[in-house]
Amino acid sequence: MSETSFTPRVFSGIQPSGNLHLGNYLGALKRFVDWQAKDMETIFCMVDLHAITVWQDPADLKKSTRELCAGFIASGINPEESILINQSQVPEHAQLAWVFNCVARMGWMQRMTQWKDKAGKNQQNASLGLLAYPALMAADILIYHATHVPVGEDQKQHLELTRDIAIKFNHDYGVNFFPETEPVIEGAATRVMSLRDGSKKMSKSDPSDASRINLTDDADAIAKKIRKAKTDPEALPSEADGLEDRSEARNLINIYAALNEQTVEQVLADVGGRQFSEFKPMLADLAVSKLAPISTEMARLMQHQDEIDKILARGAERARAITAPILRQTYDIIGMVPPPAV
Repeated sequence: MSETSFTPRVFSGIQPSGNLHLGNYLGALKRFVDWQAKDMETIFCMVDLHAITVWQDPADLKKSTRELCAGFIASGINPEESILINQSQVPEHAQLAWVFNCVARMGWMQRMTQWKDKAGKNQQNASLGLLAYPALMAADILIYHATHVPVGEDQKQHLELTRDIAIKFNHDYGVNFFPETEPVIEGAATRVMSLRDGSKKMSKSDPSDASRINLTDDADAIAKKIRKAKTDPEALPSEADGLEDRSEARNLINIYAALNEQTVEQVLADVGGRQFSEFKPMLADLAVSKLAPISTEMARLMQHQDEIDKILARGAERARAITAPILRQTYDIIGMVPPPAV
């Protein structure tokens, strides 16, 4: 097979399942903004097809999709610089996913940790979509020939499967058509933990609203949640080794480092020896300065949902200029009559 040179292109997405929080911002949105500033094409997606692998209230799904779009823009994604799309509005995602359903093996899907976690002991009652979720994720990425995918650590296995699917497709058809995409996992707070339990990931499904900072929280709510965040009675250490077995302390330091674009070591060099009574106000002030403008802008955008819809429609048009030719070439490779040009 001849070598193929793939255009450097970034793709990543977030499910529109409501309640965007600090973990989404630090683990995804903030990093997306950093990628936008680099010299390559960036595509960011609201993956609503993934969301419906479990039942969603239709009205809530529409609201959450628009709110997520508002969150992208308020966090710094410029829909003129990046392509900002709603997954279901670009039909080539689902069309390529079916091809990949026929490439991927059942054993691959059944090994996925997320399948085991979400389906549990009730696998016979789980949706087929939940099992096939990783093939759709592979299609999301490869329909753009994306070369870089910023993801959280919990998605690394899915990216490995994306590579497996690309390799098998290329091998089966004797081509070098799909890139072997690499996950990009980086940053001090790619995994943000609960403010009430440092051993658990920050989650919208936690029954305690105090466990997370929502991107819709105002300045007072942000400061209050940080003041009440669980800590321990010891002073902060001066070196990272001192955070071992101190999950709540490590989490707050990680959050500060990520928000302030510092390393953990740099933060501890400044705050080592201080008590949490002194550090928490510093973190609260920093969090308010970074996050309150986002919540304000999200609220403003949600008052103009027709503008959000126009942005998504334009994003879908731009996306299909990339995806439609790739799908036509895919169909041609596997012996199907290609669809007409868009």
